Amino acid sequence: MSEKSSSSGSDEDVEPESAQPLEFGGVLSKWTNYIHGWQDRWVVLKNNTLSYYKSEDEREYGCRGSLCLSKAVITPHEFDECRFDISVNDSVWYLRAEDPEHRLQWIESIELHKAESGYGSESSLRRHGSMLSLTSAASALSATSTSSFKKGHRLCEKLAEMETFRDILCRQVDTLQKYFDSCADAVSKDEFHRDRVEDDEDDFPATSRPDSECCHNNNGSKEKLFSPASPKGINGIDFKGEAITFKATTAGILSTLSHCIELMVKREDSWQKRLDKELEKRRRVEDAYKSAVHELKKKSHYGGPDYEEGPNSLINEDEFFDAVEAALDRQDKIEEQVRIPRLTSVPPGDVYSSVSTHRFATKARSHCSSLSSVELVSASDDIHRFSTQVEEMVQNHMTYSLQDVGGDANWQLVIEEGEMKVYRREVEENGIVLDPLKATHAVKGVTGHEVCHHFWDTAVRLDWETTIENFNVVETLSDTAVIVYQTHKRVWPASQRDVLYLSAIRKILATNENDPDTWLVCNFSVDHENAAPSNRCVRAKINVAMICQTLVSPPEGDKEISRDNILCRITYVANVNPGGWAPASVLRAVAKREYPKFLKRFTSYVQEKTSGKPILF
Repeated sequence: MSEKSSSSGSDEDVEPESAQPLEFGGVLSKWTNYIHGWQDRWVVLKNNTLSYYKSEDEREYGCRGSLCLSKAVITPHEFDECRFDISVNDSVWYLRAEDPEHRLQWIESIELHKAESGYGSESSLRRHGSMLSLTSAASALSATSTSSFKKGHRLCEKLAEMETFRDILCRQVDTLQKYFDSCADAVSKDEFHRDRVEDDEDDFPATSRPDSECCHNNNGSKEKLFSPASPKGINGIDFKGEAITFKATTAGILSTLSHCIELMVKREDSWQKRLDKELEKRRRVEDAYKSAVHELKKKSHYGGPDYEEGPNSLINEDEFFDAVEAALDRQDKIEEQVRIPRLTSVPPGDVYSSVSTHRFATKARSHCSSLSSVELVSASDDIHRFSTQVEEMVQNHMTYSLQDVGGDANWQLVIEEGEMKVYRREVEENGIVLDPLKATHAVKGVTGHEVCHHFWDTAVRLDWETTIENFNVVETLSDTAVIVYQTHKRVWPASQRDVLYLSAIRKILATNENDPDTWLVCNFSVDHENAAPSNRCVRAKINVAMICQTLVSPPEGDKEISRDNILCRITYVANVNPGGWAPASVLRAVAKREYPKFLKRFTSYVQEKTSGKPILF
């Protein structure tokens, strides 16, 4: 991994308090998706932001994605010493360094950018916090404005009455205060005058005072008599009237206050109910949000490398099975859009004989001109460096594949649909499913040569095989043998598989005249320097054979053989080592589901392609 470190600015341009860590960049492997897997990307760490580009040369075209590291969580992987994950909310980047040392260097650099970022500093929080507080306060004031009371007209009216009563009461208090001040002044003057009168009595005889200015109290003593105040009181204030008015005003205030309190209690109950409803709504929304975030994180993580086939996969067997089944269902819907003719069933009671015994067999074969056929070859005619292996495979398949499975208790019948029967024998080695499969089928209107030719010919492979993503012929060994490399479409969460195999087609020479015309195609794994295994795919090992025998029912009179007189009996055997870590239950379920579909799809294709064309024996 190439890495660089460059300064993001000069010392004069950047203040010490706001200085940022140096730019850091290099090549990291980034998990793109489950189709393309890990891809090398140029990753740059600058200004608290992690960005990636397809390559260093394409930086001028802009980044392909970026993450702000303020709230990022960096998680070193538990098992992979070179991998670390960066998550921000529901966005997760899966990254792999070249070695553990580079991973540690990246993690430390990212943590340094986070720590020295302005957004994470205490002073920044204080600065942004004060502005947020002012904004929040303004929002709170606007939210609690008096407009919220417009619906409570009665309370507004009572508040207006309270304002009126307050004005009246203030004026009354001022008036009474003036009255009390005047009374206090009058009392003070009266006491002063009384003191002077008493002093005068000491100097003059009592008889000199007129009786009209004195009155006798109950004990016979004389007392100075002052004239009572006028009904208007001092300064013309009607004290009694003012007192009555003050009493009425205070009573009105108390009544209005009581009414206001009553209205406020009712409003409080109403607002409390509304608050409870809003709190309940908020709780439901929060629960829904948490659930949505959980599901979103779950889905986003399912696309990551931890939730795919592997020794440390976090997806359990049931989830693995459900995901594979859902993906296969989607593929089935796509295939249903393509018209596939139904197989022609074999009428009961039809009598077929081997094609080699009929007098028209050679004549019918000479009619083929449009279909490029493989010349009839024996083992001695097909010479190449894998000839010995091909001959061994052919002999083994002819010896064991055609044996009847009825007497073997280890074979289990798993599918039976009309003429097609699929058998399985459960075998496991080191936890890997290696179940041999065997299928028998009978298809009317095609010959064994035609079926084997379409199964072997790479020119038409993609016309009927829907599970292949791409393939190519690595080497042509002879006219009847090729080495093929092919990758199969990935079904998430299973890893993508590829296969490198030798494919050979052979006509089996009859040992006696009663033997049916027999063709065989065998495909078995080999090694080749031009197609070495890669980390992107799991290399599967196969040993597959398709044996086709042609049976003919004699036509009436001297009529030529037509396709109505032909029946192809097919025996298909497959021994597959899928490799990887897929659960056994998933592999067996997929095999049980896909093999019958493959056989029906392929034979339907051959029927469609040969219909109306000369017969190829």
